[in-house]
Amino acid sequence: MKSLMLLCETVLRDLSTRCGTSSTSLDFKYVKARSEHEGLSFLMITLPRYGKDFQKSLDRGWVDHDMFQGLTWHAGLPRFLGGFLDLVFDRRTGRLLDKPSIDAIFSFRQFTLMWEKMVHECTPRRVRDTVEVYVQCEKDVKYVDRRISEEELSSFFRLSTILWGNPMQHVNNEVQSFRITPRHGPGAVADRLTSNGKFNLNSWTRRLDGVFPYEDELLANPHFYEGNRVDILEPGAELPCRLTHVPKTLKAPRLIAIEPACMMFMQQGLWRSLKGHLERGNYQYPSRPWIGNNTPFPWLIGFSDQQPNRCMAKEGSQFGNLATLDLSEASDRVSNQLVRKMMSRMPFLSAAVQASRSQKVDVPGYGVSRIAKFASMGSALTFPVEAMVFSTVVLLGIEDELNHQLTREEIYSLRGKVRVYGDDIIVPVEYVRAVIDRLEAFGFKVNRAKSFWTGKFRESCGGDYYDGVNVTVTRLRRKIPRSRKDVQELISYVSFRNQCYVAGLWTTVRLLDRQIGKLIPFPAVLPTSPILGRYSYLGYDADRSCPHLHHPLVRGMVERVVPPVDILDGHGALMKFFLANGEMPITDRRHLERSGRSVPRITRKWASSV
Repeated sequence: MKSLMLLCETVLRDLSTRCGTSSTSLDFKYVKARSEHEGLSFLMITLPRYGKDFQKSLDRGWVDHDMFQGLTWHAGLPRFLGGFLDLVFDRRTGRLLDKPSIDAIFSFRQFTLMWEKMVHECTPRRVRDTVEVYVQCEKDVKYVDRRISEEELSSFFRLSTILWGNPMQHVNNEVQSFRITPRHGPGAVADRLTSNGKFNLNSWTRRLDGVFPYEDELLANPHFYEGNRVDILEPGAELPCRLTHVPKTLKAPRLIAIEPACMMFMQQGLWRSLKGHLERGNYQYPSRPWIGNNTPFPWLIGFSDQQPNRCMAKEGSQFGNLATLDLSEASDRVSNQLVRKMMSRMPFLSAAVQASRSQKVDVPGYGVSRIAKFASMGSALTFPVEAMVFSTVVLLGIEDELNHQLTREEIYSLRGKVRVYGDDIIVPVEYVRAVIDRLEAFGFKVNRAKSFWTGKFRESCGGDYYDGVNVTVTRLRRKIPRSRKDVQELISYVSFRNQCYVAGLWTTVRLLDRQIGKLIPFPAVLPTSPILGRYSYLGYDADRSCPHLHHPLVRGMVERVVPPVDILDGHGALMKFFLANGEMPITDRRHLERSGRSVPRITRKWASSV
């Protein structure tokens, strides 16, 4: 806490200088007193709540007394951080100024929200509460499944076919002709197999075998048919996915459903095929007019590039024409009934997706139960499928507002106005109410605290903007390192320092340079350098020149990842070669001896500073 308080005081001083406000010493005393009494929860939970209240006040256009709970007020604004608030709102009326200070908006958000995403273990009670929310989500999905009408399902099917019929048809053909190439993912599996151990997978399910015969997927060639015994599990004997929690923030952990290895194996293959076809356009099927030509999906959803969402959020903040919406518990509220309906005209694709979907989940404290949702976070298919579902429902909401079915020309006209990336949704402001109503009718939960459409503030995919100006917060992600042994914390702290440098927090940067310099050598380098160094607009350090490549060298700490020992030979080694050959060539010569995730280490060596 002592190091955090020093950082807190320095950041406040930096932000005060930036805005030209009066002294923030009283604000720091208040933070220190509350932190001594409440601990980290004040920095990681209470302060971020003030930051979110500030954002909603920007969206409303005034500060109301239902915001900033627990703070003392003077006239129409809280006293805490009042120097920044006075530059944004009128203290007498609480209303937004005609020309609020952008620097003050950035400063208030920077100080209150920079602690929100620190990775920290939760208390057992908060873990239990998060699991209870997960269980309640499942009940909500089942309730919506019973309540939703055939008319709504028919509308959903019609529009999803127009949008995704072509790519789904391509994947359907690939499944039918056995051209899906499975892959093992990098994460843990419910079977508790090691990274290389997954290639000796010897269990399969009857549901998978009906679509993907194990002889084609688990054996390198027919020569190994006799020597490799595979257990075919009947539906009642299938291993359920295992719900677990990993540290996220002090407020709540992240819940992940760990899939069985055989399920994840085929999910990865379907995901690669589906993603490839969803990101392409201009398919033509003259013999199938219901599929449509030149589908508009390439710009409608995203999987790897968040920049379009950020550009649209910036445009919405400047011109007020676009709204940014955020969904809570997004993946846990996608009903499998909707997915089955969406793929009902693609028999092979539907069968493959359902066969590779876990039907049961083992929830700590609740046991094994059947699930109505499509999949939780942890399945490789969750991200693409939820994006397809959300975008379809969003366009249904636009149809409601227009009071007629969208034509393909009208869908094309929405290019640059509608986009979905995971649970981050952007729509035109005039359709917001109808879109929210449709989303909630299908059982999704709109997070109104992180959705904006009335003021000049927008946020999407990690980009925050006010009136077209970037006010994105630099966040402290991990605890402050105490020694060189705190490798992950040290790597994160160096990144935080460099982000503060880019943001112009010069006093904070000087403090961080002193702290990091006591732990490791900290030379000036370019962002492309492998060395853990400091970015500087004044150039980079160069102690000597490489005799072979003639680039500048400097001695510093370099991150080194050593995978754990994981021996693989025989049929499993041959499978790994065949699955990786061509698409992902293996460059590590010791991949059959070491594989998997490991804790990063740092070592001191000479390396390029550019």
